[in-house]
Formats: sequence, structure tokens, C-alpha cells
Amino acid sequence: MHATGLKRLTVAILLAACTSAALAQYIWLNEKGVKQYSDMPPPASVPAGKILKSPNGVAQASTPAKPAEETEGDAAKKAPQTTAEKNADFQKRRAEQAEKEKEAEQKAKQAADRKKNCEQANNYKRLLDSGERISRMDKSGERAYLSDAERAQETRENKRILEDCK
Repeated sequence: MHATGLKRLTVAILLAACTSAALAQYIWLNEKGVKQYSDMPPPASVPAGKILKSPNGVAQASTPAKPAEETEGDAAKKAPQTTAEKNADFQKRRAEQAEKEKEAEQKAKQAADRKKNCEQANNYKRLLDSGERISRMDKSGERAYLSDAERAQETRENKRILEDCK
């Protein structure tokens, strides 16, 4: 029974020796900032500041040095987002998109109204220029024809409206 315990101890020591080889790893950050793990040393192009761990026990800082222009606010943005934060961001983008679509729809409606008004003004100009008699309904509901002075006033007014159409 004593021999069985000795065998187990020997196996345990051998396994511990094998796992120490697994500790002989290099960890560094590549040019994209992704951690790389290897039992081989990193390429010579990797600066010493990017090597996070080496097997000779010299461990660098666990995080890379921050550029001078990076602030704590930027670091908070780069932290993984929770589901609630992702959902809030999604809802915000969705609301912004709906607002943009609403504004675009309003602009399109305004452009269509303007085009319709310009067409009506052009038709009225043709009518004024034709010399035909133009009648309107007065307050009592009777037909009243435009006088020459009224026709000239309507022509000036229509011309001002048409200037906005160009």
C-alpha cells in the first residue's frame, strides 16, 4: 500500500512538471490590440510595451499604455456594454431614424405643395395674360368682374409669387 502512494506521488510530480511547461507562454497585443498567446516569443516588430507576459517572469503592465488623447470617457465607451445599454442605444438610434424620416417626409410634402402652388400661379398668369374677363364672387354671392386696376394688381401679386418659384 505504501508503494501505491509512492506511485501516485511520482505521477503527480510528473504532471506538475508538465504543466509548468504550459506556464512558459508569451502574451502580447498585436497591432489591432488583440491578445496573442504563444509558447514562442513574439515577432521582433512587437514593441516591448505590448508584451504582457513572458516565461522568464517579467510581466509587463496588464493593460497597454493609453495614448495621450484618450480620456476616461473614451475608456468607458470601450468597455463591454450591458444588454440594457445596448437596448438603450438601439432605441436611441431607432428614434433618431424615425425623426429623420419624419423630417424628410415633411420636406417632401412642402416641396410637393410648393410645386402645386407654382403650377397654379403659372395657370393664373396665363389667364391674366390672355385678356379674358375674370370674375369673382362678391360678399353677397353675386358675380363681379375684375377691373383693369384690379387685374394689374393681381398681375403684380402673381408675378411676386412666381419669383419665389424660380
